[in-house]
Amino acid sequence: MTFQEWMDRAAQVFEGIGGVVLLGGLVLSVVVAGRSWSRDRDGRSAYQVLRRTFGGVILLGLEILIAADLLRTVTVAPTLANVLILGVIVLIRTFLSFSLEIEIEGVPPWRRALLPTLGRPPRGRTDGQD
Repeated sequence: MTFQEWMDRAAQVFEGIGGVVLLGGLVLSVVVAGRSWSRDRDGRSAYQVLRRTFGGVILLGLEILIAADLLRTVTVAPTLANVLILGVIVLIRTFLSFSLEIEIEGVPPWRRALLPTLGRPPRGRTDGQD
């Protein structure tokens, strides 16, 4: 097996891990939200738990998938067209990750340090307000 074939297989493994993380994270997020709902009987709180938990899973999944794209593009087919396509994919996924982080945390990263709760929004609040 050649180096490129090994790297292509490694990229496939990363893609598989990314898929497993997303599917397993969805199940885990639903279980965590279900436990929150059964404990508090508050649908709004359970929904926030689901959003926060699954949002983190999506961020992790996107990072793993970006690693697979990087590995495949750099080692398997490093043509200018593939590098440009990779750049667009990374830009889109980075924008999605950034947007998801703001949605989960409720405040942009550069504003997080200004919050009075040690740089983290208060639990259960998603609007970044005190």
